[in-house]
Amino acid sequence: MPKKIRLGILGGGGDSLIGVLHRVASHINDNYQIVSAVFNPDFEQSLAFARQIDVPTNRIYKDFDTMVEEEMKLPPEQRVQVCSIQTPNFLHFPMAKKLLDNGFHVICEKPMTTTLQEAKILQEAHRKSGTVFVLTHTYTGYPMVREMREMIKAGALGKIHKVDASYYQGWINPVIHDPEVRKTVWRLDPKKAGISSCMGDIGVHAFNLIEYTTGLKINSVLCDFNYLYDDNQMDVDGTVLIRMGKHIKGLIRSSQVATGEENALTINIYGEKAGFRWEQENPNFLYMTSDTEALKVLKPGHSYNSKLSLAGTKLPPGHPEGIFDSMANIYLGAARAIRGEEYNDGEFPTMLDGVRGMNFIEATVNSHKGGNIWVDLE
Repeated sequence: MPKKIRLGILGGGGDSLIGVLHRVASHINDNYQIVSAVFNPDFEQSLAFARQIDVPTNRIYKDFDTMVEEEMKLPPEQRVQVCSIQTPNFLHFPMAKKLLDNGFHVICEKPMTTTLQEAKILQEAHRKSGTVFVLTHTYTGYPMVREMREMIKAGALGKIHKVDASYYQGWINPVIHDPEVRKTVWRLDPKKAGISSCMGDIGVHAFNLIEYTTGLKINSVLCDFNYLYDDNQMDVDGTVLIRMGKHIKGLIRSSQVATGEENALTINIYGEKAGFRWEQENPNFLYMTSDTEALKVLKPGHSYNSKLSLAGTKLPPGHPEGIFDSMANIYLGAARAIRGEEYNDGEFPTMLDGVRGMNFIEATVNSHKGGNIWVDLE
């Protein structure tokens, strides 16, 4: 078996949910070993967390710049090969840019940057680096999302007519109504989150899922945001009309103030032959609808699924595949790419997905601020 890939971690310390997700995902297929990290801006907290999760402390660094400087002094066979960026949004670009410029592979949380201009700069740095860049749109790792992609590619739906994707959460409700409390949430701070909260955090997942599964590009958007309070600078709810072609249209609905909702990402795709429906909170079920046949329910692990879907299935039929497995499938694809092995282009989102995501976010902001007008994506 090939040696494990040497992984560096940026952020994700303490009680970070996303940190746990990345660490568990990196271990699931036995491809990575954490050898270096800056888990927290406070060096002592980073050291304490490293001891807590049993990571050697000799390569826990006081800050990101020191980490890059010291790792570059090590022989290539010892230094970090890939870094996973799990920090707040505003740090994604400077960290990813420096890592790419120094020849490291990168696994990055979304959104990739805070502006489209930064995304384009990063795209050029990636082109020059020749390294692997992976954007962790986690939901592309679910086996039945991958099955949907492969079936649509094979023509199961025929010509697509309509797409409706929604992502509803209610987590901001407890903080949004108190002006002092909401100042403490970094996702509601434009200096740390970027130009959008709701659309930049979760709406972009729905956008990515549409383009990933259908193979089509969203050409233009018309967006209406809700900020809930006049003194709140960040959108917490939004509705986006989308055009993917002259006769291919749809809708993206996203909210962080959907009272009682947990992680309700849903996508419906309707074509001339049939339709698909998938729900993140019930990820093992892919529903296929038809005007002429009974409802079909497809599940992971069965021989009727595609190679891409089966490659991301670790358990026999009837055993739930979850979000850790979904993220792990992205890390697995990244490992194949880093090692120069053959891989399916649906195994992980790329730099292009990051640029497309920022293009979408900025277009929705411009559409809303322009008076709810249509804005073309590049």
